[in-house]
Amino acid sequence: MKFAHIADLHIGKRVHDFSMLEDQRYILDQMLGIFEEQRVDGILIAGDVYDKVVPSAEAVQLFDEFITRLAKLKMPVYMISGNHDSAERLSFGAKLFESSDIYISQVYDGKVKKVGLEDEYGLVNVYLLPFLKPATVRHVLQRDDIESYEDSVTVALQECEVDASQRNVLVAHQFVTGADRCDSEETSVGGLDNVSAEVFDEFDYVALGHIHRPQKMGKETLRYSGTPLKYSFSEVEHKKSVTIVELLEKGNVQISTVPLVPLRDMRKVRGTYMEVTAKESYTAENKMDYLQITLTDEEDVPGALQKLRTIYPNLMRLEYDNKRTRENREVQAVEAQEQKSELELFGEFYELLNNEPMKEEQTEFMERLIQNLKEVQA
Repeated sequence: MKFAHIADLHIGKRVHDFSMLEDQRYILDQMLGIFEEQRVDGILIAGDVYDKVVPSAEAVQLFDEFITRLAKLKMPVYMISGNHDSAERLSFGAKLFESSDIYISQVYDGKVKKVGLEDEYGLVNVYLLPFLKPATVRHVLQRDDIESYEDSVTVALQECEVDASQRNVLVAHQFVTGADRCDSEETSVGGLDNVSAEVFDEFDYVALGHIHRPQKMGKETLRYSGTPLKYSFSEVEHKKSVTIVELLEKGNVQISTVPLVPLRDMRKVRGTYMEVTAKESYTAENKMDYLQITLTDEEDVPGALQKLRTIYPNLMRLEYDNKRTRENREVQAVEAQEQKSELELFGEFYELLNNEPMKEEQTEFMERLIQNLKEVQA
């Protein structure tokens, strides 16, 4: 059984007020070609189909075209809602879509949707777990002991009663502890949305969404596919791809990636105004890329943004790096540090040393310790 794993399409997204719809249409067409070339048996879409809870009409139309083409190619789809999606809107018509082999996670009601498949090696169960928050699971199951995101996912998966003798695939949209984040993702303060990798141990493959950099989480079979496009300048070095997963006999999972080539790349350019406007600095192709230009001139160039856009029409962001801006950053950094509490500063230090935030119990202990020290000093 061969699947293509994709996620975080964010259809309808705008980056620095530039619409990405044309780029998204181009990359969706490219992905369809990859699915056909790879002869996949199904598509796993791990959430954040849209960029907004209420997507634009153009975004809905584009995704409708994509799903319709998949249905015409007779490629089954297994899709969940992410934190950017409305679970209710995304699952509208879900039962009707199943006649075309398009399976969508339902609004969480205490049960996780399961789709059973079969090939020459036996059964494959695909579980569709939408993005979960503790409050949602607590309310649905009427349980007061669900306090964290990890509690929520753990309890929801326990309800699945997974048969470990069969091959099991999970499509989920959560932040697994240790994942490498970037600027275009929504984050929770203090890492409260963390879920440990061990929660997913019962599954032969876990198709994750939520994190924009493609990466494995400890083992090859627990993976983020990443976004198909770069959505922030912190992603400039990312290599975007489609993840191909083939489940053979139980315990044998083959994973590969197929690179994606965007219509327009996202790049950073640095230099003086004269350097970045010199003809040898750009070609007919790369001047159409999405750019962040950092000018190193000591004096600001009047009207630089408008002037540069006559050469680089997709210039998204203009910055300066000179004595004035460096001094401003130093002042802001000092002011920001002065405004932080002792607990926040220690928390940052702990995370720097351990590559993970403090747990709730550790935070409470440090809070009491700091308070006791203050009382002793008083």
